[in-house]
Amino acid sequence: HQLFGYVGIEAVLEQMKIKTMKMGFEFNIMVVGQSGLGKSTMVNTLFKSKVSPKSSQPGQEGRIPQTVQLQSITHVIEEKGVKMKLTVTDTPGFGDQINNENCWDPIIKYINEQYERYLREEILIARKRKIPDTRVHGCVYFVPPTGHWLRPLDLEFMRRLSKIVNVVPVIAKADTLTLEERAEFKQRIQEDLKTHAISVYPQEDFDQDPDDRALNDRIREKIPFAVVGADQEHQVNGKRVLGRKTKWGIIEGE
Repeated sequence: HQLFGYVGIEAVLEQMKIKTMKMGFEFNIMVVGQSGLGKSTMVNTLFKSKVSPKSSQPGQEGRIPQTVQLQSITHVIEEKGVKMKLTVTDTPGFGDQINNENCWDPIIKYINEQYERYLREEILIARKRKIPDTRVHGCVYFVPPTGHWLRPLDLEFMRRLSKIVNVVPVIAKADTLTLEERAEFKQRIQEDLKTHAISVYPQEDFDQDPDDRALNDRIREKIPFAVVGADQEHQVNGKRVLGRKTKWGIIEGE
């Protein structure tokens, strides 16, 4: 309808922006994978900060846990006035045992507990103005860079977890593969996911309109993402970048 005067609808967006900036954002990410795949390094690279501590060296205090343990660390990071409460949940011991049967059970239990905790707060008549959100918003699953097929452990984990959380598979330490090996490995993983009917993020349920579908299709073509983490800065063309230095050059992690 044609308006006959100024209503102020455009101010709603600015009001929502001010309110959101004041409250800040919450983002909870879970990283899953075997020891030594660079999970902590990747998270630190992603947020350009030391938000996830690296595991200690093997020894008296750095032994592999006998069972899967979950460790959550919360930080408030700020960029240009925007605050985000970031919680990183690590899963030491996953996939590190000789017998990894049902090693995903503690992870599934933890994720479901966070949903139940949020729901209990939400259905209260006198509920809080801002409910603490501990739900896992995304689970980054690190696939070893074997260059072959997904292991039964990888398939079973993603099959179970993709039903309750957004799973994002990534090829860890992708710089250990050649470009040809990486492309072939990606194709094989995509075939495995399709064969076993595993729906990873972004799911087709998010294709609400043609624009969303086109964007999600472009993302799906790149699944699994090939990632390289780095925690050291190097000088490249007059600027400092995060990257990994090798004999033949520097691999930028951004």
